[in-house]
Formats: sequence, C-alpha cells, structure tokens
Amino acid sequence: MLWAGLVLFYGIVKGFRDVVKKKALTKNSVMEVLFVYTFLAFIFCIPEAPAAFDGLPTKYYFLIAIKSFVIFIAWICSFKALDNIPISIYGVLDLSRILFSTAFGIFVLKEKGSVYSTLGLILILFGLIFLKVYPELKMRSNNSGSFKSEKIPPIYVWMVLISCIFNAISGCLDKIYMKDINSSQLQFWYMLYLVIFYGLYFVVRRIKISSSVWKNVWIWILSFLFFIADKALFIANSYADSKVIIMTLLKQSACIVSIMCGKFIFKEKNIGYKIFCAVIVLIGLVISMIGQ
Repeated sequence: MLWAGLVLFYGIVKGFRDVVKKKALTKNSVMEVLFVYTFLAFIFCIPEAPAAFDGLPTKYYFLIAIKSFVIFIAWICSFKALDNIPISIYGVLDLSRILFSTAFGIFVLKEKGSVYSTLGLILILFGLIFLKVYPELKMRSNNSGSFKSEKIPPIYVWMVLISCIFNAISGCLDKIYMKDINSSQLQFWYMLYLVIFYGLYFVVRRIKISSSVWKNVWIWILSFLFFIADKALFIANSYADSKVIIMTLLKQSACIVSIMCGKFIFKEKNIGYKIFCAVIVLIGLVISMIGQ
C-alpha cells in the first residue's frame, strides 16, 4: 500500500500548492507564473537527466510530448480560473476530475471498483453537489441577507472543468506509460516539453517577462512542491497494483487543504458549508480505502 501513501502525499501537497499558486498570482501575471514555475521545476529535474536518457524507447519521445501538451492546456485553464475565483470554491470544483478520471479508469484501463470505492465516490460527488445546491436554498429561505452569495463567472467554471478533463487524460496516460518507462524518464521529458511549449507560447504571443517574476519567492516554492509531488505520483503509478480509480479519490485530499487554507489564510466567506463538504469528502476518502 506504499503507492496509496504516495498518492495521499501528492493530494495534500497539491492542496498547499494551490494556495501557493494563489499567492504567486498576486505578484505576477498568469503566464509569467506558469512559464517561470515550469522552468524552475525542470531545473529540479536536471539531476535525473542521465536516467532519463538511458534506454527510453523512441516512441515515448512523441508520446510524452502529447501528455505535456495536454497539461499545457490544463494549466492555462486552471491558473486563469484560480486567479479569478476563491480558492475554497476552486478546490471543490476541482473535484469534478474524479468523474472523468473514474470514467477513464473503467473504460480505458478496464479497472473495477470495489463496493467501498463506489460508496466513497458517491459521497465525494455528494459533497460537490451540495456545494452548488445548499447556497441557493439558503438564499431563498434567508431573507435577512446574512448569507452572502459568491457569484462565479461561468467562463471560470468551464475552465476548471476543462482542466479537470485534461488532467484526467494525463493521469490515464501516466498509468499507461509507466508500464514501460521509469519515473525519472517521464518527469524529465514531460517537464522539458512543457518548458518548450510555454516558451513557444511566449514567442508567438510576444509576451514579455518582467524581472520581478524571478524575485517572486512563491514561484520558487511552487516549483519545488510540484517537483516532489509529481515524483511521488509517478512512482505510485509504477506499482502494478495501483488503480487510477483509487488514486483519483485519494488526490481529493487536496480539496480539504484548499478549503481550510481558504478560511485561515485568505479569510474567505461562507466557509462553514464548504467545511461540511470537505468532511463528506474526507469520509468518502476513508471509505474508499477500506479493503484496499
């Protein structure tokens, strides 16, 4: 069950990573943060270069580029959404990826969920649905106005959903690729291609990077957190008995971290019902691990 612990670690770090993203975006633009964050994360991968070049099948130079392009799109959507909506709302909307990841796990990887993982999935989905339904019911029944609605522009909701779909595709590709290559090979080339894609984007769009971005300490922290979290996730994918369905559920621990940080760091409103959603998610995570 070491792989489950690695995925849980990934989920917790991802939750803190969303907080650091939010902090980084207060100082620089989305594309500046994305490019420098990706570049610095690649720098952390350079010590793995010898292992990355050793015995990598030729076809994977192309296949990993596909994964990188998928994440290239996903990150642009997720960063722009996170820059414009509360982190606690983003954290729960991001749970939508479990629908897509579970679908890929069942229909592409032919995985079978247990009774416990199915029940855990239902509880997590209930937490997501309650986030949408409860505020609307509260607004209708409460004429005092004490409950303040958080209006989220639909474009950012769609961006989160696109990000979730593309991240689910990436997770499915990870599981397929790790049957033939190791974590060092995947992480090194994946990050190199991302740097190239964002670099080309800057050239085509003629975007300039301000010197202040290199002094943004949050980007440096973000890059390191990304490196260690992805390393843990890739290693977990290398285990033959690891399942995308269970891994997807464990990753949702990020939602709990995001909601709590929204309360204590960003002082976001309406946090009570979000915490309730987080508790439902946590119960779902625990149940999904029973019998694994």
